[in-house]
Amino acid sequence: MISIWILGFIVGAGHAFEPDHMAAVSALISDKTSRRDIVRHGMIWGIGHTLVLLLVGGVALLMKTTLSEQFAVGLEVMVGVMLVGLGAHVIYRLRRDRVHLHRHSHQDGVEHIHIHSHQHDTTPHTPAKHKHAHPDRSAWRTLMVGIMHGLAGSAAIILTTAATLNSTSLGLFYIATFGAGSILGMAAISLMMSLVLIPVRALTRLNNGLHYFIGTATMSVGLYVIVTSGTLLEAMI
Repeated sequence: MISIWILGFIVGAGHAFEPDHMAAVSALISDKTSRRDIVRHGMIWGIGHTLVLLLVGGVALLMKTTLSEQFAVGLEVMVGVMLVGLGAHVIYRLRRDRVHLHRHSHQDGVEHIHIHSHQHDTTPHTPAKHKHAHPDRSAWRTLMVGIMHGLAGSAAIILTTAATLNSTSLGLFYIATFGAGSILGMAAISLMMSLVLIPVRALTRLNNGLHYFIGTATMSVGLYVIVTSGTLLEAMI
């Protein structure tokens, strides 16, 4: 059991560092303004990834079956399309909004560099407007991206590994420890990204350049996934 836990955790943590996972999460956290929110979204991605693996893995182990390779590769193509969309949205959001940077204080006294848009403002800008809460409605999007990644081709390999353990309980245990590793791995990645994202927000041009880079890089990874997985899928048909 200890060997399975260690193996699953290490493989799961390494799984979080796959280029398509890092590209998706970097696009999702590009507009976040606090280190806590950035890490939280990384963990939400990992939770979505893990939940779908446990669900699909549980069904597959009970039915003694695995995902077909053709189906898994088809999901990889969909992941590529999703990445292109996420990258394009980062660039669209940056070009759409008039970005304003300033030191922002909350009612509890916490201060941070705040980035937002005054695109549709019709009244003069006043500092009092910035004393407000930050409801985060994008957590569901991050969760769905994690679920989509959990369904993609690499998940089929994890489920196949779990099936070789010849025990439903051990297989699910392996998937759970793999998921825990991926959650903490992505949290670590998000923390490292925050070390760059948050200081850069103090300089508007550098901040905009970083967003263009994130958007372009995410789209590039998505196109690469579409081409490689699409070619493989075409060969299977």
